[in-house]
Amino acid sequence: MAVALLVFLVLGLSPRLRRQYHRFMTRRAVSRPPEPGLVPKDQQDTTRPGPDPVLDVALAAGRAGDWQPAAQLLADTGDDWDLRAYRAERLGKLAAWDNTSLKAWQAERPDDPTAALVEAHGLVDLAWKRRGGHYARYTSAQEFQGFFDLLTRARAAAFRAVQLAPEDPCARMPELWVGIGFGYSHHDFHLMWTEVDKRAPHHFLAHSSVLQYLCAKWCGSGELANRFAADAAAGAPLGSLLQALPLISWYEHGGLQGVKRAGYRAPYLLARVDALLADVAAARADHPQLPEARHLLAFFLYQQGRFQESAEQFRLVDGWIDALPWRYQVDPAEFFVATRNKAIRKALQRAK
Repeated sequence: MAVALLVFLVLGLSPRLRRQYHRFMTRRAVSRPPEPGLVPKDQQDTTRPGPDPVLDVALAAGRAGDWQPAAQLLADTGDDWDLRAYRAERLGKLAAWDNTSLKAWQAERPDDPTAALVEAHGLVDLAWKRRGGHYARYTSAQEFQGFFDLLTRARAAAFRAVQLAPEDPCARMPELWVGIGFGYSHHDFHLMWTEVDKRAPHHFLAHSSVLQYLCAKWCGSGELANRFAADAAAGAPLGSLLQALPLISWYEHGGLQGVKRAGYRAPYLLARVDALLADVAAARADHPQLPEARHLLAFFLYQQGRFQESAEQFRLVDGWIDALPWRYQVDPAEFFVATRNKAIRKALQRAK
C-alpha cells in the first residue's frame, strides 16, 4: 500500500516519470499475452486493416510484373463502389512503390480507365509519403516542394481517370486527397465532393476523405467535422458503416489530445459506439471497411470498460493493424497488442 502510494505521488509530480511508467506498463502488457493464439507484435501486418486473399493474389502478381490479375480483379468488382475504391487504392500503393506492372498495363491498354485510376491513387500515395506525417512547421521546404510536384502530377492523373470513366465515382476519389493537400477552398472541394456523392451515396472512403478535409488539422474545424460526421451518420442506412464517422471525428479532435478514460464514457459516445455496433452487425461480411470499423470499436469499447465486447472485436481483427487509432502511434503494433492484451485479460477476469 505504501509503495503504491509512493508511486502515485511520484508520478503525480513528475511528467517524465509518468511517461516512463506508462511505457513500462505498455511493454509489460505486450509481453504477457492473456490467451494462446494471439498474434505477437512482430507479426502484425501494418499495411492493411484486415485480410483480403483475392487482393493478395493480384498484389503478388503485380510485384512479379504481371498486371492482368489486378485488371481482372477491378473489373470483377463491377459497381460495388466501396470494394472498387478500396482495392484500387491498395493497388495504387503498390504502384507508388513499384510501378513496373502498371507501366506494362498502360502500354498494353493506354486508354484503360482502371489503369488510370490506379495511377492516380499511386501518385497521391507517393505525394503524401514524400510530405511525411509531421505538422507543417516540422516539414522542410524540400519535402513540401516534392509533395506539391507529385500532387500536381496526381491531379493530372485524376483528371484523366475522370475523362476516361466520367460516371465512375471511384475515378473522382483520388482528387479528394489532392484537394486536401493543395488546400482547395470549401466551395471548390464541395463541388468535387458532390460529384462523388451523387454517384455513390453513403460511400465510406469518400466520406472519410471529406471528414479529413474538414478536420481542424487540414482545412476545417472540429465543429465542421463533427457536423458533417453527424449528418452523414444520420442519413446512412445500416450496414454502410458511416456510424464510424462521428467516432473518428471525436477522436481526431479529442482522443488525440489525451482525453482521460472518463471522457470516453460520456453518454454521447456510449450512444455512438452502440450505433456503430448495430451498423457493423448489419454490414455484409465482405465490406472492405468492416475491419476498420471493428478496430475502432475494439478501442472505444476498451476505453469504455466494455471489455467482453472489446475482446470480441480484437479477436476478429488480430493480425492486421493499419487502422485508427493504431496508425497514429509511433509504434502501432505495440499500442495495438498492449491494448488488445489488456482488454482480453480483463474480459477473461470478469468471465470467471
